[in-house]
Amino acid sequence: MIDKAAYRDAMAHLGAAVNVVTSDGPAGRCGCTASAVCGVTDQPPMLLVCINRSSRNNAAFKENARLCVNVLDAGQQALAMRFSSKDLAVEDRFSAGEWHVLETGSPVLRGAVVSLDCDITFTAEVGTHTVFYCAVRAAATQHDSEALIYFGRGFHRVGRLSQTLGA
Repeated sequence: MIDKAAYRDAMAHLGAAVNVVTSDGPAGRCGCTASAVCGVTDQPPMLLVCINRSSRNNAAFKENARLCVNVLDAGQQALAMRFSSKDLAVEDRFSAGEWHVLETGSPVLRGAVVSLDCDITFTAEVGTHTVFYCAVRAAATQHDSEALIYFGRGFHRVGRLSQTLGA
């Protein structure tokens, strides 16, 4: 089996969208930056989110049983850093950005490329992480935006190919 350092180095070359995952409910408001998010199926509409089990947000996501995946725009790098900080209090994380709600009551970021508002249907504990399987109840999309991705241990802006080629 590959060792931890080699695996982490390999994963640094797997580009991924940068997301701020948020929740609100009985356990209170919480949020963190995550890149381990992907679609599972479109019938029913499901996605998965992986959150480190040692994260202070993990228990709150479980108790709230809902979350919103906010896919960040290229101009929202500072927000990604804010939500990845271990030192910032929850209220300080949410003091930046404009927030509203859709169906579940989880915080939805205005200006995100897309926000996917979900109920958590079940979880699986896998190694150091909890995998949250989420039923998508609502989505808000901003069509003319560029995405923020994380690749090679850094942030990068991704636009539409036709814009890049001048077509």
